[in-house]
Amino acid sequence: MPLAYPPFKSCPCGSGRSYGACCGPAHDGSRPPATPETLMRARYTAYALGNLPFVLHTWHASTRPSHLDLNDGTRYMGLRVHTAAGETVEFTASLKLPGGERYSLRERSRFEQVSGAWVYVDGEEVEG
Repeated sequence: MPLAYPPFKSCPCGSGRSYGACCGPAHDGSRPPATPETLMRARYTAYALGNLPFVLHTWHASTRPSHLDLNDGTRYMGLRVHTAAGETVEFTASLKLPGGERYSLRERSRFEQVSGAWVYVDGEEVEG
């Protein structure tokens, strides 16, 4: 079950906007992400809040995993978007793993529109 998150607090995606004005509307379905970058930010926030339904719903059917566990104790510490152009977004997500180890994932993600909605297709790790 997703963590409750106050709409007035800063959005976990690091946009500088409140959750209620940023990723919250994507999560509650009132405003679908309009670009690959806004979807990527909403997905990062969904991971951070444990919102498994949103993560799976926004994953392309051809690449969506059959199982995903977001309750492993990983903490999402920050997001930095490097580039967002066309259907590609490159970002770094900073994580704190369950054992306390810090980890940075730099990924170039690919998105596609399906029936008018953006979905995550796949991504590749990028050397920092």
